[in-house]
Amino acid sequence: MQIQKILYKSFIGTLLCTTALYSTPFENYKHNLVNMFQNNKQEFINYKSASLHNFDAYKKAQQKAYNSYKNELLKYWDNPELTEETKLVHYTKDKKTKTAIDFKHKLLQIETIAKSKKEAEKKIKKALIKAVSINTQELYKNDALLQKLSHIPKPKNMVNAKIDPKPILSNVVFSQTPDKEDLLLYTKKTLLHTKIKSRKNKKNKNIFTLNVKLPKNTNYKRSMIYRNEVSYASKKEKLPRSLIFAIMHTESSFNPYARSYVPAYGLMQIVPKTAGIDAYFYLYGKKRLVTGNYLYNSKNNIKMGSAYLHILYYRYLKDIKDPQSRLYCTIAAYNTGAGNVSRAFVNSYNTHKAAKVINRLTPDEVYAKLLQDLRYEEPKKYLKNVTKRMKIYQKIYES
Repeated sequence: MQIQKILYKSFIGTLLCTTALYSTPFENYKHNLVNMFQNNKQEFINYKSASLHNFDAYKKAQQKAYNSYKNELLKYWDNPELTEETKLVHYTKDKKTKTAIDFKHKLLQIETIAKSKKEAEKKIKKALIKAVSINTQELYKNDALLQKLSHIPKPKNMVNAKIDPKPILSNVVFSQTPDKEDLLLYTKKTLLHTKIKSRKNKKNKNIFTLNVKLPKNTNYKRSMIYRNEVSYASKKEKLPRSLIFAIMHTESSFNPYARSYVPAYGLMQIVPKTAGIDAYFYLYGKKRLVTGNYLYNSKNNIKMGSAYLHILYYRYLKDIKDPQSRLYCTIAAYNTGAGNVSRAFVNSYNTHKAAKVINRLTPDEVYAKLLQDLRYEEPKKYLKNVTKRMKIYQKIYES
């Protein structure tokens, strides 16, 4: 709201200072418009430039921490893995045991460096118990990289938040919250029926690996964790629950610590300096950057992602009349931006011009046009996946 006050004062000041210099009302009007645009544009550029400059410095510090941590891992591992969009990777404090949950391919992999198979079995058993019982808050406190990132100084006015405790695999593996006996029984059964493989890496260290297949309904069970948050956002933003679930599934496979190279964070993969600013302003009336921790909080992430979908559907693409056509364009825009969606229909980023063309087409024709003429393959694939998954979540949550 502060920036709006500044711009308003600038506009009034321009009017008062220039009225006496021009002979006709029309000349005054033209000059004032030009001055207002130039002044406001510059003030907005200065405001945005300062915020994004600070964020870029923060992002560089984060990347430095990532690189530093990866270099530490290189002492033990040939090709160290770190968490990405659909894979959650965690190391023990000594960095000699790695747990990787591949949500997309439904695979839990535990690898450890050990001198003997007996030692490896002991370490793998401990890691397996933790993997199927730990929640998001506990993992955050125990993860060296996440802790290192959390201590990087944040830009002024950047919004942070605590991680909310949500299950990661416990509700996938167990029908109810497991107790100590359940965990020991599960671990014993898994180790009995799953072979631990061994190999030597380039550093001549013994690597022992356990691969555990996760249940086929992992995505469904992971989605259930966020049912209340999605239902609330669906009602508030006037969006189908199936859309929000399908976006989450496609963006992260419900990985609570999803992080891309951009970087985008969390379940709905929100980029702080673009969609994040728009969504936060829409929700709270303030232009703010948010931290990765803010977006690792599932309530915040779903609220922000749903808000951005609302902005796309009800504001940026509001000139598209047919609801289904607008939905297809919204899905594509969530991935590639509303301007790139417009370019698929007209040689311009102008959504108003594109809407005129879109409104002459049927929804099926709009869908086909997007698949044919979107600039990149990624949004084409994205549109297909989200549309397909919407039908699945519609049957689950809206039938």
